[in-house]
Amino acid sequence: MNFAILQRETIYRGRAFEVEKVHLRLPDGAVRPYDLVQHSGSVTIVPLDAQGNILFVKQYRIGVGEELLELPAGVLNEGEDPHTCAAREIREETGMAAGKLELLGDFYLAPGYSSEHMYIFLASALYPSPLEQDADEFLQLVTIPAEQAVEMAQNGELRDAKSLAALMLAQKRLRGDL
Repeated sequence: MNFAILQRETIYRGRAFEVEKVHLRLPDGAVRPYDLVQHSGSVTIVPLDAQGNILFVKQYRIGVGEELLELPAGVLNEGEDPHTCAAREIREETGMAAGKLELLGDFYLAPGYSSEHMYIFLASALYPSPLEQDADEFLQLVTIPAEQAVEMAQNGELRDAKSLAALMLAQKRLRGDL
């Protein structure tokens, strides 16, 4: 099938992303406009401590108007390597650094309207090494045994998609560490 991008127009430029109006020629020859969120990419970290606990953060999310329990995550700076981003974000959000960061996988968060590509890391051999949090982050650290965290995901108690996907990718490793 042949799809062809005919025109792109940036209609909004923000701190974390921009929105483009993209005119796409479809295989049947029709031209249709799409809204596309251009995003630099992101990481989510599954921080596993020596006792088999996962470190989560609770934070307010404007999109749902409430606090959500999530795994630490962050946006890649322009040109930044995902491993470097994960190493920084875990320190900013949990106050812990990882002696070992293992890439578990990656995926597109919402490919129907966004270019955001997310990388998932398992962080272990944790040790204290805090970095200052971003000015707009007000996070509460929550420690949950890994087995309980997986159960919470399966029971619908965790409602953040990136955290659910990260736990799924980490499940085999978590069982090995439990």
